[in-house]
Amino acid sequence: MRPSIADHRSSPPRVDIPRDYNAAQDLLARNEGRYGKVAFIDAVSGASLTYGDLAKQSYQFANALRAKGFTPETRVMIAMLDTLEWPVVFLGCILAGVVPVAANTLLTTKDFEFMLRDSRAQALFVSKPLLPVFESLVGTSGTLKDVYMAGDDAANSVAALIAAGSPVPSPHDTSADDPCFWLYSSGSTGTPKGTVHLHSHLIQTAELYGRGVLGIREDDVVFSAAKLFFAYGLGNSLTFPMSVGATAVLLPARPAPAEVFNTLLKYQPTIFYGVPTLYAALLADANRPARAQLNLRVCTSAGEALPAEIGRRWTEAYGCEILDGIGSTEMLHIFLSNRPRQVRYGTTGQAVPGYELRIVGDDGRECGPGEIGELQINGPSAALMYWNNRAKTKATFAGEWTRSGDKYTRDADGYYTYGGRSDDMLKVGGIYVSPFEVEACLMTHAAVLEAAVIGVADTDELVKPKAFVVLKAGQAASAEVLQMHVKNALAPYKYPRWIEFVPELPKTATGKIQRFKLRASTPPAA
Repeated sequence: MRPSIADHRSSPPRVDIPRDYNAAQDLLARNEGRYGKVAFIDAVSGASLTYGDLAKQSYQFANALRAKGFTPETRVMIAMLDTLEWPVVFLGCILAGVVPVAANTLLTTKDFEFMLRDSRAQALFVSKPLLPVFESLVGTSGTLKDVYMAGDDAANSVAALIAAGSPVPSPHDTSADDPCFWLYSSGSTGTPKGTVHLHSHLIQTAELYGRGVLGIREDDVVFSAAKLFFAYGLGNSLTFPMSVGATAVLLPARPAPAEVFNTLLKYQPTIFYGVPTLYAALLADANRPARAQLNLRVCTSAGEALPAEIGRRWTEAYGCEILDGIGSTEMLHIFLSNRPRQVRYGTTGQAVPGYELRIVGDDGRECGPGEIGELQINGPSAALMYWNNRAKTKATFAGEWTRSGDKYTRDADGYYTYGGRSDDMLKVGGIYVSPFEVEACLMTHAAVLEAAVIGVADTDELVKPKAFVVLKAGQAASAEVLQMHVKNALAPYKYPRWIEFVPELPKTATGKIQRFKLRASTPPAA
């Protein structure tokens, strides 16, 4: 049975999913009438995969896994670049009842060792260029038995495994509440956590955000700078386009401005998914194309709050709104977002229909308009748990509510404004200061490309803001000039007492600034 969406005038829409349900089977079945249409394109090679070939190869892969002895609920790791084999492996695992663990491809051997042991993965599917990172782990990481290479035609390759399988459609009998796949948190606040998602979650995000807010259509061509291993990228490039029969362009390489613009020019996507740091870099690129050369109708941003100045400049340059939103690995995709023709830059928008939000203060009470507190979410895509981490599971998943760890305020119109991560918030003179507010102000200066703000204790052991600033190429600005820029725009107590100019900021692979690394490497002020 296929899920149905119910929309009642007096209540938010909901997606009704039958008890017996396999997420991959549903996504493939939605496109049975589009077998000749291109589902995925490799942006580098230009190779493509039709919906018909995607279905055939996914079932071949599922049946090959069974033939190799992989049983339902077995976990396997995917550490692959965004190529045409990625969706085949991911969907094929789910069809077989095997649980894929999508891994960040930019991690170190030590990180992968932790994730392999933590997940107890029995197989590894790895792109050939990434194999050296894993070589010392093969045969030493506990449960890992088999390694299959993507982008290769050897006997132990993903391609050989696909070719060996029967194309007979025989999805494993799973339920909507069965564990379906894992994603590891990005590590913006420390050690990654294995986040367990259910079969019902993929289509929930596609219906509620992908169609309900983004308005994705069958005739769209989509391109996501965020990779498939990231919750944001998985929805952008796989779940959302497959849910309506659109085409997704995959970029195996890192999304540097030149590669992003080349992809936007060559394949003319109508939807582009980015992150704030990338939008800033694209706007700063001296070789960026003109508006008329692109075919964008809507853009999105997530990962961190989008500075208002970046949003306004992008719209002026390309005549296209950026729908800034916030999602999380725990909630799988965006639950709070600006909407087309209702964008208010500087805010994260309003609750995505189907999700309920609240802001809770330090005293445990729900905040009123304008009061800052922690954002909490009640929605149908909340993860089951963090694997092997009971304490953090209980702390994050509090009954029906999921704690985001983000500080927010809400205005009378229901628009939410980001205040920073709870761990990043500063109290200066007993008053909360949002590091993001100071960062966004710094970025309105013509010379500033990026900024990150943390709290540093002064000689009296009082916490004050310190800014790390990346300047645009060929631009210059003194600390005094930037401090005065902030003083003229914000309350004086918010200005950064110290400014350090750096060539780059520490970030996760998904573009989130790792302020905890800045804090760890910054001594108290002398």
